[in-house]
Amino acid sequence: MDITALDYIVFFLFVGGVALFGCSFYFKSRKGSASFTAAEGSLPTWIVGMSIFATFVSSISFLGLPGDAYKGNWNPFVFSLSIPIATWLAAKVFIPLYRGMNSVSAYHYLEVKFGYWARCYVAVCYLLTQLARTGSILLLLALPIHNMFGWDITSIIVWTGVVTLLYTLLGGIAAVVWTDAIQGIILIAGAVACALILTFSMPEGPGQLFQIASEHHKFSLGSFGSSLAEPTFWVVLVYGLFINMQNYGIDQNYVQRYMTTKSTAAAVKSTLFGGLLYIPVSLVFVYIGTALFAYYTARPELLPAGTPGDGVFPHFIVHGLPTGVTGLVIASIFAAGMSTIATSINSSATVVLTDFVKQLSKKEVSDRQSMKVLYSTSFIVGALGVIVGLLMMKVDGVLDAWWKLSSIFSGGMLGLFLLGLVCHKTRRSHVVAAVICGLIVIAWMSLSPLINEGSPFYRFHSPFHTYLTIVFGTTVIFLVGFILTKLGKNTSKQ
Repeated sequence: MDITALDYIVFFLFVGGVALFGCSFYFKSRKGSASFTAAEGSLPTWIVGMSIFATFVSSISFLGLPGDAYKGNWNPFVFSLSIPIATWLAAKVFIPLYRGMNSVSAYHYLEVKFGYWARCYVAVCYLLTQLARTGSILLLLALPIHNMFGWDITSIIVWTGVVTLLYTLLGGIAAVVWTDAIQGIILIAGAVACALILTFSMPEGPGQLFQIASEHHKFSLGSFGSSLAEPTFWVVLVYGLFINMQNYGIDQNYVQRYMTTKSTAAAVKSTLFGGLLYIPVSLVFVYIGTALFAYYTARPELLPAGTPGDGVFPHFIVHGLPTGVTGLVIASIFAAGMSTIATSINSSATVVLTDFVKQLSKKEVSDRQSMKVLYSTSFIVGALGVIVGLLMMKVDGVLDAWWKLSSIFSGGMLGLFLLGLVCHKTRRSHVVAAVICGLIVIAWMSLSPLINEGSPFYRFHSPFHTYLTIVFGTTVIFLVGFILTKLGKNTSKQ
């Protein structure tokens, strides 16, 4: 099906409308850095909840999950099963902690517990993670737009970054959260529309879809074996648990939103709403991938030979959807990506200001100076994100690449927080030793797989799947720190 004028109108009206709506918060954001970073704690509960949902969902989910489900099965959905535990921990432990400290920085707590070095270490890990995330999202946004309009992928990445950066710069966190909420609603509508159209587009009816999918084991959640070298059910579940505890517990993106609500109770409600909403939506995403497999198995002539897994859904969006719906779905994908990019830019700028500039400055930083830092840092982060997106054009399987990079750059951040929560008093030397041990494990697990099989050093390569990097890194930091702390207490008693 050809792209119609209606599709163009729907798409451009959405993108332009979101950008203008975000920019409309300009005068509110100019009240000062507190308004730019936390909206002075004035945002409604449901708006913040939708923002948390939209932040979690991105074009990585919208395109990556269907792509992975198309190539494999429902194994990626296992990741979502850990969210209830993560959101419960956030509600019980982390949200009251941050609200009690009244700090917009997620990492202020680490300075209180271990000193500034710990705050700095985790903040750097966070910034690296956001750059990888932004680049992955920009690339996944560019794929369907390229298929739809025929535009150059490089140009799409650059201009998407520019548009998102514009309203993020002008509107601050209030613009980010409110546009997130709108984008989240559009995203859900687009995903449900695709799922329904695919289901009822099968030549022999919906039953054929489930028959083909069942014959090819597409509904499988993955192997339940004990292997730690493959993305089995257990590997993905444990990975999801650690990543989601990190997301909802210590990620600046989420902590900043906790501070935009009017109370602790409102922050808890927002988190539970936004987090749990992702579970059924992610199920829709993997279902779309399975439905695409069944659809093109039944009608193979409609799919060009050699189409990569990540390109099947964009192809269907352009050639398989009714007039007008194509524009809506493309707008949905943009909604998913733009909301997450805007969040990463705003939160990264906040981290640079609160965790570096204000901490390292010998003089008190004025509010005017703070705003200059926020504006300049937002621009730099946005530009670097675009560069990362261009570099990732050579990557096959963007979702898998993002998960691996996220696991590596996280650097065992969660381990430090857990250690701080469990051990009330620890020596700096013990914590530093724990972090060093964790980083050694992370470096070994992430770099050793690059060793060629014929190399004499091949026997030292990690036998574990890269997803487990965050699991082992976090565990080593926590256990080493905990054991050293206990041994230190016993020694002092003697």
